[in-house]
Amino acid sequence: MSKKTFRGRVVIAGEVSGKATVSRQPFNTTGSYLTNMFAGNTETAPCTDSGNAELFQKDIKGAILCTPTTVGSTMGGMALMGMKSLGVGLEALLFSKPIDTLAAAGVLMAEIWKDEKIVTVDMLGDEFLEAVQTGDPITIKEDGTVEVG
Repeated sequence: MSKKTFRGRVVIAGEVSGKATVSRQPFNTTGSYLTNMFAGNTETAPCTDSGNAELFQKDIKGAILCTPTTVGSTMGGMALMGMKSLGVGLEALLFSKPIDTLAAAGVLMAEIWKDEKIVTVDMLGDEFLEAVQTGDPITIKEDGTVEVG
C-alpha cells in the first residue's frame, strides 16, 4: 500500500503512531465498554458492542480508532474519559465526519479534568474511511495531518 495523506480538523492535538483499528459504522461509546465500566476490567478493553461486527470482542485498549462518528447515550463522553483514566481507553479517535457533542465533551474532559490525552481529529472525509484498513500503519501529526500506510 502506498502512503496516503489526509487532513482533518484538530479537536485534541497530539502526535501518535501505531496501527489503525477501523469501524465503518459509528462507534458506540457506552456499549463498547460495558465490561470495563460494570465489571471493573482494567487489563484489557474487549469491545462489548455485539452490533459492531468489526470491533466486537476485539481489545480496543490503546487503539487508534478510525470511525465515521460515535453513538451512544449521554454517558458516552464519560465512558471515553473514564476508560482513558482507567488505562484502557483509546489512544486516538479519527473521524471521517464531524465529531458529535458527546464524544467532544469526553475527549475534552479527559484532557482538562484528568490530564489524559485522546488525540482526536475529525472531518477527515469519506475517502479516509474508504482507504484505511485495520492493521494499517498510521501517523497523526499535531496539525491534523493523518498518514496511512
